Amino acid sequence: MILAFTLVGIVLIGVLGFVGRRRPAADLAEWTVGGRKFGALTMWFLQAGEVFTTFTFLGMAGLAFSGGVAAMYALPYVPIAYVVLFFLAKRIWVMGKERGYLTQGDFLEDRFSSRALGTLSAVLGVIFVLPYLQLQITGLGLIVRLVTGDTASGNLSMVAGSVLVVAFVLWAGLRGVAATSYFKDAIMLVVLVVLIIAVPAHFAGGVSGVFHKIEQLHPEKLFIHAGANDQTWFITSMLVSAIGVGLMTLPHTWPALMSARDPKVLRRNYAWMPLYELCLLLPMIIGFAAILVVPKGSDPNGVLLTLSKDALPGWVTGLVVVAATATAMVPAAGILIGISSLVARNIARVRGERRQFWINHGTVVLASALALVLGIFRPDLLANLLLLTYSGSVQLAPANLLGFLKKVPVGKVPVFAGLIVGEVVVIWLTFFDTKLAGTVNVGLIGLAANVVVLAVAAGLERALRPEAPARQGETA
Repeated sequence: MILAFTLVGIVLIGVLGFVGRRRPAADLAEWTVGGRKFGALTMWFLQAGEVFTTFTFLGMAGLAFSGGVAAMYALPYVPIAYVVLFFLAKRIWVMGKERGYLTQGDFLEDRFSSRALGTLSAVLGVIFVLPYLQLQITGLGLIVRLVTGDTASGNLSMVAGSVLVVAFVLWAGLRGVAATSYFKDAIMLVVLVVLIIAVPAHFAGGVSGVFHKIEQLHPEKLFIHAGANDQTWFITSMLVSAIGVGLMTLPHTWPALMSARDPKVLRRNYAWMPLYELCLLLPMIIGFAAILVVPKGSDPNGVLLTLSKDALPGWVTGLVVVAATATAMVPAAGILIGISSLVARNIARVRGERRQFWINHGTVVLASALALVLGIFRPDLLANLLLLTYSGSVQLAPANLLGFLKKVPVGKVPVFAGLIVGEVVVIWLTFFDTKLAGTVNVGLIGLAANVVVLAVAAGLERALRPEAPARQGETA
């Protein structure tokens, strides 16, 4: 029955994605950013729902199960980032509207008059979010495998989900993502409310009972203590995540922001979305309940579904699986739009709108196929690169921040040098000298090196060319 629920849910999401298209896209701007016409409600579900992926739905419960209150690092960084975006969003939207930006690469290329910087940022963006795409597709298979115990069913769901995501993304673009976002957030919130009532009540007599028992049986889970998730990890991970989200370093967040009808829509959303992010607490509480009943050493990512099967009727568990499936498919669609737009606009650089469309659509198919094949046959191949998604992408923060200023104060060379050094530091500390940084988030160390090199190079640039005028783009 659960597999049937899952397949029906996958098909329903695909159908909603197809319905999102009103008419054929006239150009890449219509396909990528919906013609910049989305109102407040659509923007709410596009932006607020970006936070709720497979990782947050299942991973937050898993992190609470394994790390206790260390999982709470995810609560403050999004509201902090939204405070920053409350003030920055108008500036970004106006520049995008006036100069025709569709991607982060467009923005950096224009602001620093450097095609090389635009291309480099696009290549890095694709590298960093491709593992994130695979995470969503692999998560879809994991969800079905956990509740059915059948690997073949998990693979079938991955294939079906990927095919439908590709189909509705090609057909409807960002409008398809917006249409499916309504369903994803609605069913996810309903399921989370059901879970937060039923699961704690079943295992501990309620939410308060969960924490009373945790205090008695596992008090260490209520403190951030020495280990992999200590206070240093908590603070630095929160900072890196807040900087990355607040300064728009993840490329797939740009189309959603650019699709707004006007800046007022964005500011209204950023004022209220921090309250919505409190919903992240709900899967965390399920994770704490799992500490009481799930054997230590179990797969953390499966605890929410394990408790659902034990506490709920089969058909309700089916709804939970559909909600989890939606948190995989819809973000995957948004990531595909981000990747394909970067390739078409900033990497392939073909002339003509028609050719851009072909490159864009071909990239959607190839990226999804690559993520699917690796998810089935080599799920560990991109796993290490996933470590770079946030720590690597945050190295674009200095370039973005300087570009947001009315007058860009430095040239392309200092920004380029800082970015390269920051990425090298992150890669070295992630893969080669993994113990050197301790529990400090390596993205923060790379960012520090990035800023120092940028500042030194900018000083040298100014000393060697004191008469150099301010960079172009001041009037945006």
